[in-house]
Amino acid sequence: MAVEEFKPDPYIATAMNCMLWIFYGLPMVHPDSILVVTINSIGLAMELIYLSIFFLYAPNKGRAKVIGWLALEILFLGVVAACTLTLRKTHAQRSDLVGILCVIFGVLMYASPLTVMRKVIKTKSVKYMPFYLSLANFLNGVIWVTYALIRFDLYILIGNGLGALSGAIQLILYACYFKSTPKDDDENGVVEPSELQLSGGNGPSRPTV
Repeated sequence: MAVEEFKPDPYIATAMNCMLWIFYGLPMVHPDSILVVTINSIGLAMELIYLSIFFLYAPNKGRAKVIGWLALEILFLGVVAACTLTLRKTHAQRSDLVGILCVIFGVLMYASPLTVMRKVIKTKSVKYMPFYLSLANFLNGVIWVTYALIRFDLYILIGNGLGALSGAIQLILYACYFKSTPKDDDENGVVEPSELQLSGGNGPSRPTV
């Protein structure tokens, strides 16, 4: 088995996004956000499983990329945590700082599939853009937008509003190019790329805000 042309970018970006939202939901930053912490903890665990499987079957270059980016993310999170807890004294100040970072990395997370979408348009094939992953992104964004409107949380609203839009665009592309996708792999008994991507199961699969 091999990862072929699958990219770890969406999972690396989502792992960072989940870690930031977990920190955002902690009592010392944004009290009464247990749901945010719970969902993103599950999302982070799933992303690490996906990346572990990718790491197992990726070439050395792909493995180095995963290790390098994860190390940078952990280092960055440590710096953010230290600065937030020492330089910001109130919950409101800490929530604003971490919330802004969450929005920025949420945008990066939802923008990470752009590399795949560009490939879909170029090849007129959805082979490397699994339907269930795109659907999960869209539904995840819509649900968290609803939650943000109920709680009046601007940071959750902005990031997931963009997520819902990104998911919708992916679904539109899937509908446009599904019929033009070559079916050779299915007929030859080759393992479906969607199975290698394991997208059938993150909704953050990506249950993340």
